[in-house]
Amino acid sequence: MLANRSVRRIALGGALLILAQSSRLLAVIAEPLPIGAALSQTSNVALLGQEQIVGVQLAEEYFNSKGGVGGTKIQVLVEDSAGDEASAINAFNALLRKNVVAIVGPTLSQQAFAADPLADKAKVPVVGPSNTAKGIPQIGTFVSRVSAPIAIVAPHALDAALKRNPQVKNVAVLYAQNDAFNTSESQTFQAAVKADKRLHLSTIQKFQTTDTDFTTQVSEVMKVKPDLVIISGLAADGGNLVKQLRQLGYKGLIIGGNGLNTPNVFPVCQKYCDGIMIAQAYSPEAPDAMNKVLIDLYQKKYKKMPGQFTAQAFTAVQVVVEALNTLHQKKKITSYDVKELRKELNQQILKQSYQTALGPISFDKDGEIIQKSFYVAEIRMGADSKSGTFAFLK
Repeated sequence: MLANRSVRRIALGGALLILAQSSRLLAVIAEPLPIGAALSQTSNVALLGQEQIVGVQLAEEYFNSKGGVGGTKIQVLVEDSAGDEASAINAFNALLRKNVVAIVGPTLSQQAFAADPLADKAKVPVVGPSNTAKGIPQIGTFVSRVSAPIAIVAPHALDAALKRNPQVKNVAVLYAQNDAFNTSESQTFQAAVKADKRLHLSTIQKFQTTDTDFTTQVSEVMKVKPDLVIISGLAADGGNLVKQLRQLGYKGLIIGGNGLNTPNVFPVCQKYCDGIMIAQAYSPEAPDAMNKVLIDLYQKKYKKMPGQFTAQAFTAVQVVVEALNTLHQKKKITSYDVKELRKELNQQILKQSYQTALGPISFDKDGEIIQKSFYVAEIRMGADSKSGTFAFLK
């Protein structure tokens, strides 16, 4: 008996839970241990979210093969965060109702600013797999990210472009103004261009992530005769923008932002993707042991190399699982009060260091990732003009 309260058992999300009549969650007593994933499966963001879903599914498969958490299997429960704030909020609410111990997601930074506060208020840890805009870890105590801030990553691409062509002078910048990440990323690029005395920021053009016709923006870009074009958009809109730039005669260098950092952009801009340079927080060529694990899992299923969005989503689940296993060493994971578990898990996530596919990572007190290894890759399209690779520059 529990202080004059009767106790009932219910099945929720595949896990057997003990609840008091007051609805206070007392303990997880059976597997699987639910971890939420709010990722984009539909809308124009799906080209990114699909890669992330692969990442969390591979992580679920791998870590369960290694015993899960102290012998208790994990289950990644996926909800579609689509491409807007309302959908991300709905996805988070659905996962909170399923009493997940943590949430991986959402796909976009703009969605994170809307949805993360819900989890923070509920004291459920959130690990952002691709939220690189300024201010994400500062949303709340229970928010962290495994995606390095764009202010650190983006300048690497500009440096690589200037090494490729030291004669670059005129620079055109285009960005999706309705998306927080792309706006933040573009501000970083613009600041880097302005800080380099060799460069002149000739034009700044805005568009929407839902746009398909970029004739107006491309026409304005062509007027200034740029040597370099920098695009901050998503795979669908950014890929179409690249295609239209090339079709209308632009022959100079192109830097793509993180939203174009997926093999799913190849069928969008096809042969016109060739030569796009993109800064990377992940490289399949990195020698880390967990990277080899990810590559092996990915190649067995898809016969190709994983991209950054897959690697970061895989890493987000890894962080949660390894922190849970550390807690299990102190106290059997199935004996935790779930509210206690979430609190302890959030603290443990920030305490640990991790050997991941991204290389060694850890977190600062705010939940910001500490990562040392960054790269720049150039898209090289195949003879069929539909498939390609990210060739990493030395």
